[in-house]
Amino acid sequence: MKVLVQRALNASVVVDGETIGAIDHGQLVLIGIEKGDTEDDVQRLADKLLKYRMFGDEDGKMNLNVQQVNGSVLLVSQFTLAAETKKGLRPGFSTAAIPEEGERLFNDFVNKVRTQYDKVETGRFGADMKVSFTNDGPVTFMLD
Repeated sequence: MKVLVQRALNASVVVDGETIGAIDHGQLVLIGIEKGDTEDDVQRLADKLLKYRMFGDEDGKMNLNVQQVNGSVLLVSQFTLAAETKKGLRPGFSTAAIPEEGERLFNDFVNKVRTQYDKVETGRFGADMKVSFTNDGPVTFMLD
């Protein structure tokens, strides 16, 4: 499981011309589910995401998490994070979870984050999404 988290000034997801998720200051989180990922991975990364100190304190040091800055979280499934890219010039997806398993684990991730924090929006699993955001910093981290 790969979780790409970006500090954002704003972010939104549009599907078929309709905005289905939007946040102001907070985290845009892209989630790639891989074969072999488990409920333990989901729980560990959901906990880590909300506790990850990537926001500046009064001294400008990254000492605060999204909850401490009253930010929001936008969770978006992105199977391309699970792509194999080491060989050739075309990505392979044999390491990505099958869609049914990916959707189940993504939804579980969303539920686990929402049980700990109420400022959570999502994209739509498997949809053709248009994601827009303004990266703050830029600050981006891969959690796996």
